Amino acid sequence: MRFKLASLLSVSLILTACGSADSAIDGAQNIPNLFGNTVNSLDDFSSSSTGDSSNARGLEANQLRVTMEVPVNYAPDGEPTRRNLRIVIPDQIQVYQTNHSLQKLDNIDYTTATGDDGHFILTFNNGLPIGPDVVIEATWNGGKGITMKALAADSDRDVKVNPFSHYLVEEILGQHYGADEFQTVMDCVNDVGGGLCLNKYVWSTLADQVHDFEIEIGSNASLDSALTTLRERVDFATYVDNLANYALLGESNAGSISASSADYNSVFFGLELGETFRSDGDNTAGQWGLRTAQEEDLTDNKAEAFLYPALTLTRFNAFGLDVTSLATDIPYDRQTVAHTTDNRFITEAWRPNTHSSSPGAATVTPKDSAEGTARLLAGRALYQSITYKDAGQTIGWTRNPYYLDAYTTAPESDTTGPDRVISGYFTAGKAIALDEQGGKLRRSDTLENHYLSAFELHLLRSENFDLAEVEGDYNLVYLAGSFGSTEVAFKTGYGSLNTGTATERTVAATVSNTGSFAVSRDENGTVSTSPAASWPDNVQITNRLSLLSSGSSNIGRLSLCEHCLAPDMSGADAVDVQKPDIGQGAATPDGSLLAFNLDDSVWGDGLLIAGKTTSTPLPQNGQYRLQGVIVSMAENSNELYQVNNGVLELSSGNATLTANTFKVSHRISDSQIVGPETYPLSENFDFTTSMNAITSTNSHTVFNGFYTGNADQIFLVLEDDSPANPRTGLLIATLIPE
Repeated sequence: MRFKLASLLSVSLILTACGSADSAIDGAQNIPNLFGNTVNSLDDFSSSSTGDSSNARGLEANQLRVTMEVPVNYAPDGEPTRRNLRIVIPDQIQVYQTNHSLQKLDNIDYTTATGDDGHFILTFNNGLPIGPDVVIEATWNGGKGITMKALAADSDRDVKVNPFSHYLVEEILGQHYGADEFQTVMDCVNDVGGGLCLNKYVWSTLADQVHDFEIEIGSNASLDSALTTLRERVDFATYVDNLANYALLGESNAGSISASSADYNSVFFGLELGETFRSDGDNTAGQWGLRTAQEEDLTDNKAEAFLYPALTLTRFNAFGLDVTSLATDIPYDRQTVAHTTDNRFITEAWRPNTHSSSPGAATVTPKDSAEGTARLLAGRALYQSITYKDAGQTIGWTRNPYYLDAYTTAPESDTTGPDRVISGYFTAGKAIALDEQGGKLRRSDTLENHYLSAFELHLLRSENFDLAEVEGDYNLVYLAGSFGSTEVAFKTGYGSLNTGTATERTVAATVSNTGSFAVSRDENGTVSTSPAASWPDNVQITNRLSLLSSGSSNIGRLSLCEHCLAPDMSGADAVDVQKPDIGQGAATPDGSLLAFNLDDSVWGDGLLIAGKTTSTPLPQNGQYRLQGVIVSMAENSNELYQVNNGVLELSSGNATLTANTFKVSHRISDSQIVGPETYPLSENFDFTTSMNAITSTNSHTVFNGFYTGNADQIFLVLEDDSPANPRTGLLIATLIPE
């Protein structure tokens, strides 16, 4: 049975607080026998929240709620919640000030009471902490007894004390920061020097977002082994580490986007490897997946309202701080292929889904740069979503947070945002069967675990985009996948696209295939490499007329096709609804960068990027931030590598590429997914350039691609035909400002 509050409290409840122990015990006498209206994320699955449902209901501005969650091993009869944890009522809560050594320092002026739902409510009489210097320590003496810590700074004021919060305090605050780093963070929190430091809010964001990760804690786990599980999940550990470093950025690096608001057309591509527990005739199977951004008709195919893949950057002033906030909303289509132990391929096309980040603050660094480039940095949480609600099984999709390290260009003016925001990142998540109980959706069986390498290219929307901006010569690269019942293939290529004179709606283009490469597995499980399928020689690029609240407009969204169909002009508001036969995409306002989501094309489903040629030479020396994805196949494995925070360094015609990748492996023989785990990547090659095209000359792995802009962006595809483990992939390198 479940633990009831009354029986737990009879063990001997001790609540310590500065001058408030009596009131805490008095309040405990009124705790109900059950949790009542408490919010448990196990049975509160919502598409309007992230994975960690919050419960700030009834709290005053200086209050927060505390819940303790322990591994099953400590409380097998506790109330179940997400991540194989159990809710218990702590016997003791302490709140104290700390430092980088996690010493117990000054007392905090707070009181402890109990809410109507049975949780403990902490009231901070001098306002809620926002830095990492105030710790909540909870002890539960039932079973084997356990003590864990959490930060009082939590942006949603619903503090979970569990292995995730304990990892943040012990492994990061207690080991990552020295005295100087801790003081730097606290100087920002306290606005020492009279400046206004946006990054004071990083720790409250981080304290909240660690609870969005979907990582199962083993049923037999001790606290130490639970921490080991989190330490070995490289995506979680790296995310926490990145946010801890992010908090060290000073006020001078906390700039904002110049425009008060800037809207972007988004091109999104996700390549996933994971496991499904739903495949035909198998308990489990490895699974590849492809996600491509698509517009969504919100009016049941009546073409009266659309959701277009988009990013919004907003500048505003909050608490005297100049803040950049960002939010994305990207509908996408998904194709998957389950790969069974006997080399059967089970393909599936999924209903439209959405990839949306919750709005939140971001940092632009540096404020000023001679190169005119910057990084947009943030910890991003993703909303859950729900599909198939009208079918036999409702499916919930939940996604882990990711660290955004995006490239942006310099804004043209104070009223115009950067013309592009480019990033690549890794995020994991689950598909979960949902059961409806009492009007709420409750988590049931896990249907999939997926690990996703994502590209986002956000290109500034235009007002009345002129297709003449697309006239000229372009270099291009692409990455795509194609799934069938007898073959799985991943394809890359590079070449050129040369456009003619544009009409108001269409410009014709000639495509030159300089090179292509495919890694594929056939129905017998045999892996091979070959040139990819032939490209179309002639294509069309058209303005894709979009329907906004103000009416129809050309906003820089484009169609790429061999035979483009004209939009229906009969309605009051004409709009493009025809699906192009190659893909949909967008252009920057000046046409210097094009990006398309390939969809059921001759290339497959994926991403194509084209950059207009320029006369700017590639610098002899420079460092570039490297992001991207590599896929490989071997006789008994499929592998996905997310290139995380890598560096591409150029030096007089030589390039050195280094990165610690996130590696996910599918062992075909036993249908096991391993990872993500750290895998070092190191390549060295000479290269030549011509008309902005880049070709490597002496590497066992061949790199080809182009650079664009002021030589501040490089797009490369790689091909490695090693017989034992062939690879291919797409890398984006963007200049690191000095």
